[in-house]
Amino acid sequence: MLETGLIVVRFLHYTAGMALFGLALFTLYAYPSRAEVQPARLSNWFCPVLFALAIATFITAILWLAIVIANMAGSFNAVIDPNAARSVLFDTLFGRVWAARLFLAALLVWLTGFSYFSLRRHLPTVLITVLAGVLLATLAGTGHTMHSEGMERILHIAADGGHLLAAGAWFGGLFALAYVLKESGPQSTAVLHRFSGMGYVAVAALVGSGLINSWYLVGSISNLLSTSYGQLLLVKLAVFGAMLGLAFANRFWLVPALTKSASEAATSHARLRWNVLAEQTLGVLVIVIVSVLGTLEPAIGHS
Repeated sequence: MLETGLIVVRFLHYTAGMALFGLALFTLYAYPSRAEVQPARLSNWFCPVLFALAIATFITAILWLAIVIANMAGSFNAVIDPNAARSVLFDTLFGRVWAARLFLAALLVWLTGFSYFSLRRHLPTVLITVLAGVLLATLAGTGHTMHSEGMERILHIAADGGHLLAAGAWFGGLFALAYVLKESGPQSTAVLHRFSGMGYVAVAALVGSGLINSWYLVGSISNLLSTSYGQLLLVKLAVFGAMLGLAFANRFWLVPALTKSASEAATSHARLRWNVLAEQTLGVLVIVIVSVLGTLEPAIGHS
């Protein structure tokens, strides 16, 4: 029961945190000049969505902590026991990191809420983007990286944090891109090119950090093939490969077609929207797999 609940809460927290960071970042690179967009239209969509994501991130962080407390104490009653909660928050590394993350999540709720409820809605600032990135990256300090020590722990946390940020930039950016593609035209084409540029960096970071993480968590080809962790990781890699295939089709086939005849551009634009939706679906599946992997013993533990 607790394990299932943890998987569900992990999935919701990862999804909200990645989308929050990716959406906030999107407005910084996709629209470097505010004169390029219709501020009211963009703000009216981004501000409430970011506020909702910040709330979801904060609530799921609380639920995650509650499940950890119950798991450590062996009883759901421990969740409402101040001594048990205090012990987890202040006497464990996980608790100290999580307390800082709860503060960041609450601060983001306030900042995004202020942006949403202000008389003139403002697009995400650099501060919101940075705080959302820190909140996402600090997840790296609460998982399997805790089993490493010394310099290995630092390298593993850095790689895992970079992996989370790259995934969030891509995953959250896809949701923003789907909104932008509701309308066609030169502006959306320019945004597509900027998203592709970010995508190159994100994919490179995902591959590089993924290899480092695999070194620490898998260790060998035999572990990859013979353990539940390794086999599920292979499924994740297959889904990631499918996402890459769609991304390359978008960049090198569909986006160039947008500058051709009106009929070809309309067809390519419609296919782009479907491809982005497919990428989003595959991205959600990857997060489901990651949520399960976090509850399994790393493959290297079977060596």
